[in-house]
Amino acid sequence: MTAIDPTAHLSGEQIEELGRELDAIRDGVIAARGEKDAAYIRKVISAQRGLELASRGVLLFSAFPPAWLIGTAGLSVAKILENMEIGHNVLHGQWDWMRDPKIHSTTWDWDHVSPAEQWKHSHNELHHTYTNVIGKDNDLGYGIMRVDEDQKWHPLHLGQPLWNFLNACFFEYGIAAYDLELGNNLDKHRRKDPEFRARAKAVGRKIRKQVLKDYVVHPLLSGPSFLSTLAATFTANLVRNLWSHSVIMCGHFPEGVQVFERRSIERETRGQWYLRQMMGSANISGSKAMHFMTGNLSHQIEHHLFPDLPSNRYAEIAVKVRALFEKYELDYVTGPLPKQVFSAWHKVFRLSLPNKKSKVKTAAPERKLVVT
Repeated sequence: MTAIDPTAHLSGEQIEELGRELDAIRDGVIAARGEKDAAYIRKVISAQRGLELASRGVLLFSAFPPAWLIGTAGLSVAKILENMEIGHNVLHGQWDWMRDPKIHSTTWDWDHVSPAEQWKHSHNELHHTYTNVIGKDNDLGYGIMRVDEDQKWHPLHLGQPLWNFLNACFFEYGIAAYDLELGNNLDKHRRKDPEFRARAKAVGRKIRKQVLKDYVVHPLLSGPSFLSTLAATFTANLVRNLWSHSVIMCGHFPEGVQVFERRSIERETRGQWYLRQMMGSANISGSKAMHFMTGNLSHQIEHHLFPDLPSNRYAEIAVKVRALFEKYELDYVTGPLPKQVFSAWHKVFRLSLPNKKSKVKTAAPERKLVVT
């Protein structure tokens, strides 16, 4: 079977013109951002902290089932908001322009077991630079899954649906592991490497801090409700992990999203980088509440084009970006959350099996897309 490059109809000049049009969108947002945007993130942080405090207060009485349900639900939402709309976006530098030391990528410490500095390196520097490039982007398949038919199949891949489910349940620990590049470093026997040991100790300290807060201090404050508060906190973390994993999977793994070979990024221009972000990402359609709960990562295409622009601007940017997809006859991959989750998991199961047929791929040089 011969795969068709969905960008083959574009000339080099058209790709660079596309890049210039996207630069213009970016420049317009930078020129317009101001107090309204600053007020937005401060309001979100205040609301999230209030919700978390209130939920933990209710969980002091978690031995009573109604209090457990209300407190657990509130804490789950608070943790999702902290990780998605606040932590992820603050650490991207989206709010650095405010020059507020309390809401800055260099000072923010999020509710997560992965140290902020390590996450920023693996996510901001590697993932966003090498989006969906096989062998370069550790986020692609989280380093534990086969993500393209051209990757050699091994019987171990039969287990990838299980690995992915376990990764979803304990997603924050999975992120910490591949921020640390744990598998690669252990395979290369770097246990005694000073740099690796220092990074591993930093992860250990962050895990201890999170475990102490969630599973010792707050349950102890509940006194006789210790065990029920412990269960509530575990449940809230589980809900947060499953939700975050689903959103991230929908952004990069549904059918129709492209992956790329290493040689495709050689001598990559600004326009080609933009094009790779467009073809290597997918959106989730839905309500304003849904977009908010995803940290606006439901606008994954726009986020990958402009990762350091304020997240509250992605909805308005999306209208202009989608118009460019139509102008240049490109496929804007989007759909409701259930559809995108099903599509992503369908690919996980599909690629856990050996190929039915060998595929020969053809595409324009230097921007070869691997169609999945």
